[in-house]
Amino acid sequence: MKKILLIFGANGELGSGVSKVLAQKDYDEIFLFDFKFNKSISSDKIKHIQIADLSDEQNVQTAFNEIPIYKDAEYFLFSTIGGFFGGKKIWETSIEEMMKMIKMNLITNFNIAKSFSLLVKEARGGAINFTSAYTANHPEENKFAYGMSKSALSYLVKSLSIEGEEIKLSAMALAPFIIDTKANREWMSQADFSKWIKSEEIGELIYDLFKNYKINSGNIIELKLRLE
Repeated sequence: MKKILLIFGANGELGSGVSKVLAQKDYDEIFLFDFKFNKSISSDKIKHIQIADLSDEQNVQTAFNEIPIYKDAEYFLFSTIGGFFGGKKIWETSIEEMMKMIKMNLITNFNIAKSFSLLVKEARGGAINFTSAYTANHPEENKFAYGMSKSALSYLVKSLSIEGEEIKLSAMALAPFIIDTKANREWMSQADFSKWIKSEEIGELIYDLFKNYKINSGNIIELKLRLE
């Protein structure tokens, strides 16, 4: 039985670290999606697919048209797609800014979930794992629009885990606090980087979750800090 892996946002700092780990695992075919590729891995089993705005459902459908349908296969998808802006109180946040966060963090992943569900429906089953955020369940000052959109993403995951039972689809999400990336190090230059979670560690966790996907559906797994 084939195991097919899809990674959306594979060129970013989180996606590239996860892709590096998962490319070494027992997947038969791997499809990496992003808006551009400048540091991505390559091998005979990896195909790179350039995407456009994922809040447009047609663009997502176009991306999924690149994926072969195997009746006797399991499909797995990890999405890093999302975005952040902060620093504003609720009363300072415009409707345009709030809708931008909903579009980036919810609508994009809804479109991915919809197309992936239709793919899994034609196969033997599979799992999808999204990237939520710690603040979705733990509100922080000046993060209303971001936290609200990620909280909505978590609700999508839990709903999909229920509805996905009839097509053997598992849905879950990771909710990291701080990931060890170049951008985060520049933003929080005085922090203790040794406790931050590395993208490669997340890759190993995703592999374990996918390997046991039939018992993990509906879980939002919070990742706060590494223990030293």
